[in-house]
Amino acid sequence: MIVLGVDPGITHLGLGVVEAEEKGALKARLLHGEVVRTSHKEKAEARVGRIHARAKEALLAFRPEALAVEEQFFYRQNELAYKVGWALGAVLVAAFEAGVPVYAYGPMQVKQALAGHGHASKEEVALMVRSALGLKETPRPSHLADALAIALTHAFYARLGAAKPL
Repeated sequence: MIVLGVDPGITHLGLGVVEAEEKGALKARLLHGEVVRTSHKEKAEARVGRIHARAKEALLAFRPEALAVEEQFFYRQNELAYKVGWALGAVLVAAFEAGVPVYAYGPMQVKQALAGHGHASKEEVALMVRSALGLKETPRPSHLADALAIALTHAFYARLGAAKPL
């Protein structure tokens, strides 16, 4: 199963593509990873356009069976939520254009799937990503590690028949 994981953000958006084994322990192979960077000095349409273009390129190049995103929770950061929404919208349009279904997972689900408990630290999750992908080093920056964690989370829940559509 090939999955594109997305850690949504307007300034740093993580994209991680993994190919997960269908059975047995959660083992996967890293196919692609990148962080799309934009600047607050750029016009909004340029930022959103670059994110859309990179997501669409990854979708067309790797033909994943699913796109998985991290659900975002904002309680007092309305402006940040609004701008992250721009990035997520660009990714959703790219998924629609490529005909790829979208799934969403919250932080607790990611921690549960990868570390076995919902209170794992970011470092613990990143180490589990490293282990599942057989990498020599922990993926950096954190936006990339988070995107790969989301992709692996989808692979985990899909195998259980518990994938969560957006």
